[in-house]
Amino acid sequence: MSHAITYDLDDEQQSTNEKDLTAAQILEAAGLDPANYYLEEIRGSKKISYKDNPSEMIKLHQNMKFFSVPIESTTVS
Repeated sequence: MSHAITYDLDDEQQSTNEKDLTAAQILEAAGLDPANYYLEEIRGSKKISYKDNPSEMIKLHQNMKFFSVPIESTTVS
């Protein structure tokens, strides 16, 4: 039996029984649309962006920290 993994997204605690999730799945689990947001992981003083690859699998560990970042609209006027 797998244990729940807890992590933070935008300073809100989330949990899953999955060991691997995509960046898009992490956003969706928090009710965010991956078409409008991308995921950033905070690892120490480093930021890891999943903007260009929302389907990348992320190996989850306890207490990981993520933030959602709104995707700027690129409308041309």
